[in-house]
Amino acid sequence: MFLEKVNSPQDLKTLSLKELEVLAEEIRQLIIKVVSQKGGHLASSLGAVELCIALHYCLDTPRDSLIFDVGHQCYAHKIITGRRDSFFRLREYKGISGFPNPQESCYDLFISGHASTAVSWAVGLAEAKKLREDKSETVVVIGDGSLTGGMCFEALNLCGHIKSNVLVILNHNQMSISPSVGALTNYLTKIISLPIYNKIKNELERLLKHLPKFAKTMAVKAKKFEEAIKGLIVPGIFFEELGFRYFGPIDGHNLEVLIPTIKNILHLEGPRILHVLTKKGKGYPHAEENPEKFHSPSVSKSSKVKKGEDFSRVFSKKLISLAQKDERIVAITAAMPEGTGLALFKEVYPDRFFDVGIAEANAVGFAAGLAKGGRRPVVAIYSTFLQRAFDQIIHDVALQKLPVIFAIDRAGLVGEDGPTHHGIFDISYLRMIPDIVCMAPKDREELEEMLEFSLSLDKPVSLRYPKGESYVLGKREKIVLGKAEILREGKDLCIVALGSMVREAYLAVSKLEREGIDVFLVNARFIKPLDKELLKFLTSQFNLIVTVEEGILEGGFGSAIMEFYEKDGLLDKIKLIRMGVRDEFPTFGKRKQLLEIYSLTSQGIYSQIITLLKNKQFLRHKNKQFLWQR
Repeated sequence: MFLEKVNSPQDLKTLSLKELEVLAEEIRQLIIKVVSQKGGHLASSLGAVELCIALHYCLDTPRDSLIFDVGHQCYAHKIITGRRDSFFRLREYKGISGFPNPQESCYDLFISGHASTAVSWAVGLAEAKKLREDKSETVVVIGDGSLTGGMCFEALNLCGHIKSNVLVILNHNQMSISPSVGALTNYLTKIISLPIYNKIKNELERLLKHLPKFAKTMAVKAKKFEEAIKGLIVPGIFFEELGFRYFGPIDGHNLEVLIPTIKNILHLEGPRILHVLTKKGKGYPHAEENPEKFHSPSVSKSSKVKKGEDFSRVFSKKLISLAQKDERIVAITAAMPEGTGLALFKEVYPDRFFDVGIAEANAVGFAAGLAKGGRRPVVAIYSTFLQRAFDQIIHDVALQKLPVIFAIDRAGLVGEDGPTHHGIFDISYLRMIPDIVCMAPKDREELEEMLEFSLSLDKPVSLRYPKGESYVLGKREKIVLGKAEILREGKDLCIVALGSMVREAYLAVSKLEREGIDVFLVNARFIKPLDKELLKFLTSQFNLIVTVEEGILEGGFGSAIMEFYEKDGLLDKIKLIRMGVRDEFPTFGKRKQLLEIYSLTSQGIYSQIITLLKNKQFLRHKNKQFLWQR
């Protein structure tokens, strides 16, 4: 067992090449074992094991900087950098993150959970090093999916322009190894990566600058011929034109090629790209055959446990049903057809389904064009990723008054993926936008009805729903724009709950009822527009009004109600208590566990209200006669 001997990257350097190959298999088995128990990003991490070993073998980390884009590929990196034992607590509350995390280790420079960001970080870091005359290396690992994001291309363009001293490792894991990869290509790459080759090339380029005009013309023609020949052998001309030296593609699982190639190009100056080809799920046949399914597999459960449909699937099935009646409907996702449930839609309507890749801003701009062309686009994106298209939502959709529907999946606390993936900001960043309707269903049936209702509105609409298994709460009134639903009348206090919190509030009300506390319960339904008529009425009946939302409190749903009361001079008439996620980035852990931490379970809501009612200033109700009529 070589794995037990590796407690830092320095320990790798004591192993032979054959021992490193054995180590790679040991790391794979550990990753498979832990992910099968804890869940996590399996396929990508299995595909990057040799790459992580080779990089830490060649680099002097943490003095040299190693940055991962997204972090789906970083499990071997974590194991090598002293987190082998704590890896068994992967994605557990107070365990270790599934992504790089500077609070965990000096080997992690950035928290990376969104794609296409890391090249920008690397270029900035390299330029900071240049200013302080730091000669250490800056290496960034990106996946081919990152190249679908505009931010990555913007950073590559900048890097090539200002000649930053950055080595970009392009881990291409969506293709089988092409005919150009093999013994010949590996040999050619070794040759062009040798220091002597690059020294001669540099000297030749300096010499040509001092030659007469005729010689310079010949040099340009020779250069064009060289590029044309190289373009037949390797797909590097695009990167060369951006100002990078291109190397590869090479087999990313072959340490005999990886290590000498990285060593040879590591100390070259300026922008460089090493293109490696790997296989997602390497070493685990099920993941190799179905890498998308094993991108982030959930923990296996007993076959006796019957699980209901999650909200994503409910959304997709309803969209299919609506699309059968309305040929204008099209569906858009940003590289998440499985996660958003739209893979089902794609099977039925492949010509009306669009996957734009990891490019959320483009997804929204593209939707705007479709809407302008008479379609009814439904953009299904996780809440955390929709943040990346904030300007496009404002400028491309809302300002243009275009009827684009944003199906916001994973709204709220999502669990083990942690702070980069929690969908707690969408209420705040969407409700400020003029001319947009924002809704949140209390259960699966209301989600279906809200989706259908959204299509009846000729304006932008957002529809947020949580991660996890769907459910039905029962009572249901017809949806009317800007009108809340009263689930229960009571005389002591009022709870206004939003979306996923309606069920928790409903259960909390049952607990309070056993204590003799009579609660008026409202399902808000709309974040924007608010039910102002009902909100005004509540101030005439109650001293205590409680709002509950699964989102950040700052600028959230409760804040919207507080702003309304303040504007109408009603805030001094009542005590408004807002329950939600406090002003911080929630950590990782199971969703149920995180809801408990923020007191957003039925027990948490119950306990907070009991504490409030012990305060003598809260008279339970203002009027003995209670009557509400719309």
